[in-house]
Amino acid sequence: MSSVVVILLMVITSVNSIVSKKNLVIYDKAGEKSIYDSLNVRYVGGWPFGPSWTVAVDSVRDYVFLGSGGGVYILDVSDPHCPVKVSERIHTRGSVNDLYYDVTRQFLYVADGPGGLEVWDVSNVKTPIKLGSCDIPRFAWGVYVIGNYAYIGAVEYGLRIIDVSDPTSPTEIGHYDTPGWAYNVYVVANYAFVADHDSLRVIDVSDPTSPTEVGHYDTPGAAQSVYVVGNYAYLVDWCGLRVVDVSDPTSPKEVGYYEPLGWAYDIYVVGDYAYIADGVYGFRVIDVSNPAAPQEVGYYDTPGLAYGICVVSNCAYVADRDGGLRVIDVSNPTTPQEVGYYNTPGQAHGICVVNNYAYIADGQGGLRVIDVSNPTLPIEVGYYKTPGHSMDVYIAGNYAYIADGQGGLRIIDVSNPASPVEIGDYNTPGATRGVHVVGNYAYVVCNENELRIIDVSDPTSPTEIGHCSTPRDAEDVYVVGNYAYIACNENGLRIIDVSDPTSPTEIGHCSTPRDAEDVYVVGNYAYIACNENGLWIIDIRDPPLPVAVGYCPTPYYAKEVYVIKNYAYIGDCEKGLRVIDVSNPTSPAEIGYYYTPEYPGGIYVIGNYAYIANRDNGLQIYEFYGGRAEEDIENIVEFKSSLIEGKALKLFIKCSAIINVIFYDVNGKIVKRERLLTKGGEVVMDVSELRGGVYLVKVELESKAKSKVFKVIKLR
Repeated sequence: MSSVVVILLMVITSVNSIVSKKNLVIYDKAGEKSIYDSLNVRYVGGWPFGPSWTVAVDSVRDYVFLGSGGGVYILDVSDPHCPVKVSERIHTRGSVNDLYYDVTRQFLYVADGPGGLEVWDVSNVKTPIKLGSCDIPRFAWGVYVIGNYAYIGAVEYGLRIIDVSDPTSPTEIGHYDTPGWAYNVYVVANYAFVADHDSLRVIDVSDPTSPTEVGHYDTPGAAQSVYVVGNYAYLVDWCGLRVVDVSDPTSPKEVGYYEPLGWAYDIYVVGDYAYIADGVYGFRVIDVSNPAAPQEVGYYDTPGLAYGICVVSNCAYVADRDGGLRVIDVSNPTTPQEVGYYNTPGQAHGICVVNNYAYIADGQGGLRVIDVSNPTLPIEVGYYKTPGHSMDVYIAGNYAYIADGQGGLRIIDVSNPASPVEIGDYNTPGATRGVHVVGNYAYVVCNENELRIIDVSDPTSPTEIGHCSTPRDAEDVYVVGNYAYIACNENGLRIIDVSDPTSPTEIGHCSTPRDAEDVYVVGNYAYIACNENGLWIIDIRDPPLPVAVGYCPTPYYAKEVYVIKNYAYIGDCEKGLRVIDVSNPTSPAEIGYYYTPEYPGGIYVIGNYAYIANRDNGLQIYEFYGGRAEEDIENIVEFKSSLIEGKALKLFIKCSAIINVIFYDVNGKIVKRERLLTKGGEVVMDVSELRGGVYLVKVELESKAKSKVFKVIKLR
């Protein structure tokens, strides 16, 4: 009879206790606590793939790991000419900035931006398993792993050293606060070499609990990445390639350089050649056989911004930001040639959610259709590449109406979400920014200071029937009844009478102190995302004389707004999702927030779920539980040990209650459910019928509508 080991890792506390204290608290430079999110808002899931920033390779199994936005594509490159997606199940809380792959253990280490370090088991590439994570101050930018330690470049928080001997519980054990911004790390023997913006720092890590700097070299430009081979550290800064002799780590000295580079971000050295990801200047090959006189011998101009690089055998794999993955043959370094590619989505700007599908206006990635029936594991089911730059989307019936920048208005048939097809278009005179559809009319705002009204009664042949100028660039439009409400850059809210769509006329306006970025109308009020002045609420009961009645500041720049029930959801540039109670429009107050990894480009809310178009991080889904943030509810469920032997799952309930225990598999399917009556104390559940693998266990208290969710790894 097989034994069962159940390792319990609490990943989500729920309702009033949304994240563990470990995940809740981060620290600023002075060591003071700052809050990552409020306790009544939690991250649920996302389809987090955007521009590609970093790449790692499993040369044994011919897989490429492509860090893109908030996740990792796993690609089969056994045929480099035709990379094939195997999985997109690695979803991260933050932005994937760097990857390190351990081929022996088949672990992938992710420098996850604000999400810290994540450790993933990729032994089964189709169903990778997240083993553990470790929060670090501020931002994980670079990662290098050797032995039992992961070395993190944490930008202004220097070098962080994480013990990963137990991958389910990575723990920081040491750090060194470098003087600059630690971007990238390379470790050899007892030394960590850190690209620290304006210098190379050499840190003795022989005692990982007490790292100490032993030497440094000041770079002329902004050092971005470092690669060490033998006695030389090859460093790229924004002045070029520097070759530094580190045979004496206490006294590193430059021995050669090559400066005609652009904005170099990453470097990989093999044999006599340094391969460089040079931003807008693409892929560069530098001969370093003579370290004192490096010379460029070849280059390839990639279509995007070359940001990350890894070279295996005769192939260079380049994370090319908007250009996705580019596979370049370097068998002849003097004439590198692209042989394959894999395109990734662009920046998510606008979003609309209907019938379990999220429709995303994804910049140059066009329209993306995401199945969100399981919010914890959204899956892309279809896309359509529009000719322009998709900025906004509105769904009406079977059609998606896209504000496509210079591509004007595009009308896409989405009756089959897996196969969207364009059926009509209208080229507006200016670049479209926003769209709202009511009845037979699409109301489109352009950056040429105009509202255009387009008859879409025949979606195959849309026709403009009226337009109205606005004083400044129109950013967004919302139509209710006979009025179109326009957020108009420096000129606040403009109200247009559209009762006669052939002759729309402005009848009222209300100035705002800063740029009006977005507008949402509910009942008697228009809610304006007002840039650095937060949320403004305008009374529109008398359309010719709208009056501002309320205001709530946000920490940075309010860009997006969506209102439902008594809550306004604000997308705040750099400060993420803010939830504001607007039950009293004259006195709105913030009651919840979550620092998203990118600033929101669009928000759509259904029930308790906020769906956010999160620019480089694609779709992000958050749940807001209502009310003000409360303290933890640790008095409900407790696990005595994170390691349980045998067939039984044991819970300790601290109160008399009726509880529901629900098991979900990795696809979100319910595989086991029990309803238990307990007077408190230990509750034992038989889990022998469950196969080995990963499950989420949701424990609900019926009487208080509170719950917790735990991650369970069952090993046979």
